[in-house]
Amino acid sequence: MNQVVTDKVVTERPVCVSLDPQDWPAFRAQSHEMLDDMLDFIEHLRQRPVWQSAPADVRARFHDALPRAAGDLAEAHQSFLNDILPYSAGNAHPGFMGWVQGGGTAVGMLADMLAAGLNANVGGRDQMPVEVERQIARWMQELFHFPEGASGIFVTGTSMANLMGLLVARTVALGREVRQNGLTSGAERLVAYTSADAHGCVAQAMDLAGFGTAALRRIAVTEAHQIDLAALQASIAADRAAGLQPFFIAGTAGTVDVGAVDDLNALADIAARESLWFHIDGAYGALGMLAPDVAPLLAGIERADSLAFDFHKWGQVPYDAGFLLVRDGARHMDAFAAPVAYLRREARGVAAGSPWPCDFGPDLSRGFRALKTWFALKVYGADRLGQVISQTCQLARYLAQQVQAAPALELMSPVMLNIVCFRYRCAGDSDAFNRELVADLHESGIAVPSTTTVKGSLVIRVAIVNHRTAAQDIDALLAAIHKFGAARSA
Repeated sequence: MNQVVTDKVVTERPVCVSLDPQDWPAFRAQSHEMLDDMLDFIEHLRQRPVWQSAPADVRARFHDALPRAAGDLAEAHQSFLNDILPYSAGNAHPGFMGWVQGGGTAVGMLADMLAAGLNANVGGRDQMPVEVERQIARWMQELFHFPEGASGIFVTGTSMANLMGLLVARTVALGREVRQNGLTSGAERLVAYTSADAHGCVAQAMDLAGFGTAALRRIAVTEAHQIDLAALQASIAADRAAGLQPFFIAGTAGTVDVGAVDDLNALADIAARESLWFHIDGAYGALGMLAPDVAPLLAGIERADSLAFDFHKWGQVPYDAGFLLVRDGARHMDAFAAPVAYLRREARGVAAGSPWPCDFGPDLSRGFRALKTWFALKVYGADRLGQVISQTCQLARYLAQQVQAAPALELMSPVMLNIVCFRYRCAGDSDAFNRELVADLHESGIAVPSTTTVKGSLVIRVAIVNHRTAAQDIDALLAAIHKFGAARSA
């Protein structure tokens, strides 16, 4: 027994318990098998149903008690293959068109593996993973024509990025003291503006930031589903006349329902004239800047004070990889930096390299999201990613043409980007009919569209985001809609 003697106290020397493999060759062999299984999965996606519901006996296996004893890696892997892999939502599949979700890539999967092996905490400190994130921020400055001094940070997704953009705007409007004093009852009440078609996370951000959703004005939209500029101006004027303080406009580059893009230049003009913070929710549409045929639709995006978007949508990076870009990095830092002793910055050593990513957001513990994005840009290049974006829009136009040519179908909104909304014509309750038709499609495993509401009617919503989706998948979707629609009509 090893003992350490200190001042007549005998202490047993601790025994190290490591989680590393005891048999590295066996672990390596199992690892290669697991990697091959995932590569097989991606390679042969078309041979699988897009989605299938997990049976009751599979779900029951996930009600076991907490494991206390060690298990076997190969057994856990087999359980994953049998009980988890077949029953995901299916967004990697080319037939998944239900929600705005990217398909991921094999390259991204490998990059995630490298990041997990490195296990870097990218909250800060002098390390190259932080430099990778900074490089991507500089690339995004270039892509969106933001000035030197702009800042960028990875987050989970645009919901978080929208909240953070709002918090930066709040700090600019009320001063840094708001971080100490909060939204005091004596302060002038701040109000914000967005489109009635904006994503619900904008209202949620108002809630989480302490303003309350009642302080958000949901402005009506035009026939093109863009924010009504005259109604916006009238609302701002009315709020000022009521003694309120307008401070924030959230424009949308790619609305969640139909893929509309607000007139960003006009919004930027209003924001400048009214001295408001101009934020853009570009969750998926912002990366249209990579595509020469889509970028003109985003004119004015370069004038935003803050821009939120996701690499895991049109950028095809595996989940999750959201991003916030802020025009003025100093203002960004004012909203989040919180110096404390245990995060002391030094001129030398691992504690150097200030400012750190944690100075630009609420997270101190941060995964290496930047690596899979860096790999996507390095391996595919911006031009090829732009071609994929153009392709999804071309497929949307192809689908819209097929819908307009089919007597049984009705196009319900203009197609601006990659989302097509339509419905199956029927006698009786159209909403119920189309809702059940979409469920039929899901259960068939052929395709997964979703539903939304356009002009008061429930419609079939097809969001084409996946780089694997091709014309044959659109044809398969349409054939299934006609088949199941005719069967229900009969």
